[in-house]
Amino acid sequence: MIESLVGFGALFVLAFLGVPLGFALLIVGLVGFAFLRGLTPAIAMSGQQIVEFSTNYGFSVLPLFILMGAFIHRAQLSEDLYDAAHAWLGHRRGGLAMATIAACGAFSAVSGSSLATAATMGKVAMPPMRRFGYADSLATGSIAAGGTLGILIPPSVPLVLYGILTESDIGKLFIAGIVPGLLLILAYLGAVWISTALCPDAGPRAERRSMAGRLRALRQVWAVLALFLLVLGGIYFGVFTPTEAAGIGAAGALVFALARRRLGWHDFLSAMVEAGVRTAMIFVVVFGAMIFANFINLAGLTRATVTLIQSYELSVLGLIFALCAVYLVLGCVFDSMAMLLLTVPIFSAMLEPLGVNLIWFGIITIVAIEIGLITPPIGMNVFIVKTVVGDVPLGVIFRGVWPFIVASILALVALILLPPLTLTLPALM
Repeated sequence: MIESLVGFGALFVLAFLGVPLGFALLIVGLVGFAFLRGLTPAIAMSGQQIVEFSTNYGFSVLPLFILMGAFIHRAQLSEDLYDAAHAWLGHRRGGLAMATIAACGAFSAVSGSSLATAATMGKVAMPPMRRFGYADSLATGSIAAGGTLGILIPPSVPLVLYGILTESDIGKLFIAGIVPGLLLILAYLGAVWISTALCPDAGPRAERRSMAGRLRALRQVWAVLALFLLVLGGIYFGVFTPTEAAGIGAAGALVFALARRRLGWHDFLSAMVEAGVRTAMIFVVVFGAMIFANFINLAGLTRATVTLIQSYELSVLGLIFALCAVYLVLGCVFDSMAMLLLTVPIFSAMLEPLGVNLIWFGIITIVAIEIGLITPPIGMNVFIVKTVVGDVPLGVIFRGVWPFIVASILALVALILLPPLTLTLPALM
C-alpha cells in the first residue's frame, strides 16, 4: 500500500516536471515493479504487456477512427455543419449558441476528438456570434462545452481505450453512448435557453431562414450524416464488427473528402501522418498505464481500496456516486486521458466483483471525465478555446462554461439513477 502511494507521488512529480505522461507511467511502473519483484521480472512483465497490447486486434480500431476524423477535418465539413445548424436554430434566442452545440455534436461524432472539435468550431462559430452581438462568455462557453461531446458520441477514442482496458465490447460501448450523447446535447441546449432567458442580450436572435434555405444547408452535410449512420447502424445490426466499421468509416471519409475536392496529395499525406502520430502517442500512454497498473495492483492499492470501501458499507449506487466525485475532483488538475488510464484499471477491478455492468459504468466514467474538460483551474477545452480566441480573458470563458457544468452534472445524475438510458440500445443489439 505504501509503495503504491509513493508511486503516485513520483508520477505526479514527473508529470509536473514536464515528463510526458506515457513515459512517466512507464518509468514509475517499471521501477516500482522492480523494487517489489526484481529487475528481471519487471522487464519481462513490461515486455509482455507491450507485445500483448500492440498485437491486440482490437487496437486497430484506434488508428482507423483517428484517420476517419483526419479526413473529415480536411474536408472542411465544420463550416457546413455549422451553417446547417444555424439555418434551423439561428432565429431563436441564443440560437447561434444552440447551433454551435448541435454542430459540435455532429462534428465530434465523426472526428472523435474533443480538442479538435473545440479548436475547429472556435474558428467557425466565434466570428458570426460576435457579429450578432453575443456575449463572449456565452459564445466561448458553448464552444468549450460543445467540444466535450467528442469523447462520448461514437466513434470515440476514449470509449475504445475503456473497452480495451476493461475487455468490454467496444461495439456495445459505442451504441451505449448514443442516448447519453443526445441527452447531453439537450442538456446543453437547455443551458443556453436558460442563460438567454435570464439575460436576453447575451444571445440575440439572428434572421430566420426560409425552408428552402434550411433544406439547402442540410443537403451540404447529408453524405457525412449517412456515413455516421452507416458505421453505427452496421455495428448495431451486426453487419460488421467495430474494427470493420472503422475501416469502412475511414474509406468513406476519404471518398467524401475527395468528392468535395478538398483533399489534395499533400493533405492526404498530412492526414496519414497525423493519424500515425496520434496513434503512437496513445499507444505509449496505454503501455505505460498498463505497466503502472500492474505495479499498483501488486503493491496492494486495489485490495486496500476495496477493503476501505467495504468498511464504510456503501451501496453500489453510493459507491458509483463516490467514484464520480473522485472524477470531478481529478478533473480540476488532470486531462481526460490521464484520468481514464490512471483510474479505470483500479475502479473496474473494484466494481466487477460487485456485479456492476461495465458498459454502464464506462459511459458514466466518460461523462464524468467530460465534465473535467471544462472545470477550472485546468479545463483543457477552455484553454483550447482561449488559444483560438486570444482576446477573450480566461476568466470570461470559465464564467461562460458554468451553466454547462451544471447541465452536465444533472445529466450524469440522470444516467446513474436511470441505467436503462444507457443499456437499452446495447441490449437490443
